[in-house]
Amino acid sequence: MLIPHAGSMCLLDEVIAWDEESIHARTASHGRSDHPLRSDGRLRALHLCEYGAQAMAVHGGLLARAQGKIAEPGLLVSLREVELQVARIDDLPGLLDVHARRLLAGDGHWQYAFRIEHAGALLAQGRAAVIAGAAS
Repeated sequence: MLIPHAGSMCLLDEVIAWDEESIHARTASHGRSDHPLRSDGRLRALHLCEYGAQAMAVHGGLLARAQGKIAEPGLLVSLREVELQVARIDDLPGLLDVHARRLLAGDGHWQYAFRIEHAGALLAQGRAAVIAGAAS
């Protein structure tokens, strides 16, 4: 298990590639009618930040696993420079590409840049900071 989420809250379907600094994942979860973040029948683009955060968590889990360890749980503490190019995403056909790139890794804290694309078009991008801590 790479992230503390379970069931339909695991938003990423597959990891395409990853290395020490970055990850590329794909998903079709945005089109699922039972998506746990939907409200009023819609999935708003703001929730793409969660996709970015989950890519960060999976990346941390893969890095820890490669070292024979288990990743520390993390707590998302800030989002910065978030830009949303669309209002909603539930009406987009096909797959989303989710990218995260580690900018900084210190003792118990990490910063990443993330971007989410659909059919090569940018949907969202931003930066996120995480500190080690108990996941709820």
